[in-house]
Amino acid sequence: MTFYTLYGAPASLYTGKVRSYLRRQGIDFVEVAPGSERYLTHVVPQVGRWIIPCLETPDGTIIQDGADIIDHFEKGPGQALRTWSVYPESPALLAISHLFELFGGEGLLRPAMHYRWNFDEQNLDFLAAEFALLIPPKPDRTDEETKATFLHNSGRMRNAAVAFGVTPETAPAIEDSFVEWLDLFSAHLADHPYLLGGHPTIGDFGLIAAMWAHLYRDPAPAMLIKQRAPRVGRWVERMTTREPYLHEYGDDVSAELIDDGAIPETLLAMMRYVGEEYLGELAAHVEVANRWLGEHPEIEPGTNGLDDPAARGLTKERGLAGGGLAQFEWRGQQIETSVMPYRFWLMQRLHDDLGQASAAEQQRVGDVFQAGGAAVILGLRTLRRVERAGHLEVWGPEQDLSA
Repeated sequence: MTFYTLYGAPASLYTGKVRSYLRRQGIDFVEVAPGSERYLTHVVPQVGRWIIPCLETPDGTIIQDGADIIDHFEKGPGQALRTWSVYPESPALLAISHLFELFGGEGLLRPAMHYRWNFDEQNLDFLAAEFALLIPPKPDRTDEETKATFLHNSGRMRNAAVAFGVTPETAPAIEDSFVEWLDLFSAHLADHPYLLGGHPTIGDFGLIAAMWAHLYRDPAPAMLIKQRAPRVGRWVERMTTREPYLHEYGDDVSAELIDDGAIPETLLAMMRYVGEEYLGELAAHVEVANRWLGEHPEIEPGTNGLDDPAARGLTKERGLAGGGLAQFEWRGQQIETSVMPYRFWLMQRLHDDLGQASAAEQQRVGDVFQAGGAAVILGLRTLRRVERAGHLEVWGPEQDLSA
């Protein structure tokens, strides 16, 4: 039996997206900790930075990033191993699925980081044990050294949480927002086992990232979900196993997706939530990036324009105002978050697939997104495309925004 090797961790948000996909598709793999010698000495030098998830194929090829890993099986050499495609044929359903892929991996970061790092009484012992799995093995490591390493790493993550807008001032709004999300998702799951009906799509795999690693495994949010939205908890469990887990839907549940001509109101309500909660932030990020790109036409295509080629977010290098942070209004207060070009790359996946649709199909998508309060994303463009080269996000050539 030939195995793929997934370098990731149970506590990792982005590993959750890939692990769920591999399990649901029945693809044989083994998961190896990023503290392993092979990851540190073989994978990291190829990828150019310490980052998970990474997948090593049976022939030794290294793939980094959840979307790229999934596309290895959806559109690449591993296609014969998947059971079904996670990309709907309907342009409308495909666009909706891309919207939730983006929202799940990026738009749910605020509650994910808040519920992980601001509930130490419930979470801290669990997190200390989880993060110990990331440390390279060392036979003579003492408990004090392990604790010190955890405190250092957790301190970095707490600082990262602030960059996602998690502060004492925003905490009450984050909790109100997450409860609203649970209620909307739970209402939709009353009639549909997955986001778009009878089987998972790329939208489900985007959502499972934060919903599994942070929001269902960590003790504090896990209790909230089990008490407030048990249907959401069962969706999480369905997404992490290949076995049937459809008890509440009966024996004759269909594996078909919903009719793109009759989008359920519960799904439109979820789209409106994404529009209100996240798309204003994304638009602010595009504005900051475009201002910076416009001021620096000398940036070479194929680079990120920064001193550190592996940097994921924009920084104050090259005179970027605000140090790479975008300011916007969210739930009645002004907050700021880090601008990360990776989000634009995910957004382009929606744009690119929609660009392959007919004029009539594009109009249908526009109508659905208008009804779902998410139409703004269809018009968001950066001055340059974001590309991935050598496992890194880089700027491509300028693109025509008038098209």
